[in-house]
Amino acid sequence: MKKRKIISLILSSLVVLSLAGCGSKGGDASSSSSTGKDSKVIKVGATPVPHAEILKQVKPILQKEGYDLQIVEFTDYVTPNTALNEGQLDANFYQHIPYLEQFNKEKHTELSYTVKVHLEPMGVYSNKAKKISDIKDGAEIAIPSDPTNGARALKVLQNAGLIKVKDGELISKADITENKKNIKIKELEAPQLPRVLGDVDAAVINSNYALQANLNPTKDAIAIEPKDSPYANILAVRTKDKDKDSIKALSKALNSPEIKKFIEEKYKGSIIASF
Repeated sequence: MKKRKIISLILSSLVVLSLAGCGSKGGDASSSSSTGKDSKVIKVGATPVPHAEILKQVKPILQKEGYDLQIVEFTDYVTPNTALNEGQLDANFYQHIPYLEQFNKEKHTELSYTVKVHLEPMGVYSNKAKKISDIKDGAEIAIPSDPTNGARALKVLQNAGLIKVKDGELISKADITENKKNIKIKELEAPQLPRVLGDVDAAVINSNYALQANLNPTKDAIAIEPKDSPYANILAVRTKDKDKDSIKALSKALNSPEIKKFIEEKYKGSIIASF
């Protein structure tokens, strides 16, 4: 009798364990189902102005398609790509193609883009000069320190007639070929540039950081990048995700008539739609 009770207890325990195992698998299935639902969430990194502002207008467009757009704001040019590459984001929106290509080359990442959205003309700003011809001999001009935006800034100064530079994409201050006014180039991180306007004679500033500092490129810049510039801002994604339905929906929304109208009305030419 004792043996039968022991056997009965063992069998009962095995049944309980078996059911527990099934429950565990059921929990995994539920988790997988939740993950499936979470695929309707699109997490996009962006700098605050104008990128996050534009994405806020995209949000209701995507809601109609069943997607929940979540905007994560960043204040630098490196972290959003790192977060995207590591899978913390589904996409980001803050950079132009030359910057993305240089980032891939330096960091060995596989990031790509789907659509061009807008151009932010880079401008020369100054608290000391009212026009570009007022820039004095020996003036100190601050530019972004990252290679692509630094090269872009030097070309803006060339277009303004202050210097001449070599042909090429990734030029640096070492590639200045003519500098009659002995301009001193100071390289700083892009977000810092509006804050140093009182300390330098001028600064070449990306429009997103200019707008954050209440500087209007079309009104306050003493020289500005031409409208045919190749530096359009893009929606960046991991290359393997380009054909995902969620990314296609996001790309379509960013290039929609509603967003084009918003860019035209909100920024009044200081930012230009690229589609």
